[in-house]
Amino acid sequence: MGIAREVFGDALPIAERYAEFLADAGVERGLIGPREVDRLWDRHLINCAVVAEAIPENARVVDIGTGAGLPGIVLAIVRPDLSITLLEPLLRRTNFLNEAVELLGLENVEVRRGRAEEVVKEFSMDVATARAVAPLERLVRWALPLLRPGGELLAMKGERAAAEIEEAAPVLKRFGVRTTELLQVGQGKVEPPTTLVRVVAEREPRPAKGSKKRSS
Repeated sequence: MGIAREVFGDALPIAERYAEFLADAGVERGLIGPREVDRLWDRHLINCAVVAEAIPENARVVDIGTGAGLPGIVLAIVRPDLSITLLEPLLRRTNFLNEAVELLGLENVEVRRGRAEEVVKEFSMDVATARAVAPLERLVRWALPLLRPGGELLAMKGERAAAEIEEAAPVLKRFGVRTTELLQVGQGKVEPPTTLVRVVAEREPRPAKGSKKRSS
């Protein structure tokens, strides 16, 4: 909990309430596996919180396929300056998210039920985040149309991150992205550090023609 206190600071009590909610209602409703309860802090909460290191101040953030609110709710807790939209297509999950937001008193969070391709005309965000949603080549198609020109996708990835960048090269070229790079955040706080693929949009992106992919 020493690291948790360092990461969350004065917001640690809110993070603790969220952890309790995940361990209770999250497990009961199938959003978190029972085996994950003992690993909630290092594998989920702190692992997500350190993503905030890569997000600029006062950014508008959409968390795609947020599920139980990871990383979106965690980012809202640790960074109250951010405006977070939790985008999730499944009703049972959005019900959970609305309950969590109310329980935690998060005034900087909006829960939106829907898929990325359904809300593309409504969004022009600074940052899109995603964790365990889809391979990068699919995630790019969903995320970049939700961003303003120059906005960033921050995708939480594992050991295949570099390979996914290579596999997504044709899609990245089609969208005319400015840069694609690997970042590691949370050095000294989580082991291994959290790996992010950062994709910066160059111009107003458009979804692939005829794309009907799902966002979760």
